[in-house]
Amino acid sequence: MFFAPALRTRAYVPAARSFDRSFERFLNESFSTPFHGVKVEQNEEAWTVSLDLPGVTREQLAIDVDGAVVRVQTAKEAARQYKAAYELPAEIDAEATSAKLENGVLTLTLGKKKPVVTARQIEVK
Repeated sequence: MFFAPALRTRAYVPAARSFDRSFERFLNESFSTPFHGVKVEQNEEAWTVSLDLPGVTREQLAIDVDGAVVRVQTAKEAARQYKAAYELPAEIDAEATSAKLENGVLTLTLGKKKPVVTARQIEVK
């Protein structure tokens, strides 16, 4: 929640409460809904990110993966300009990542990087 209520005196309470509730509802609806045209799903092996990009061709798209961040942007000559970066909660496996553009919807399948276990047992001599 992004709303911090202000303390008011009794004289202002009846009129101000309805405004406070309206403002709080506006903020909650504005910031709690996902970005328009972006849908993120996940399972044990990968995240699936779907973006609405109508009017953009495959040749006009550039997708970069760096650690836990995926960047999507269009070329300068594209009819629709789009530039965004999404940070996921864990590292992305670039080798297990794929992208598909179909009917104006870009679907990214971002593989989750398997954690490398570096712990080992040492023999005591």
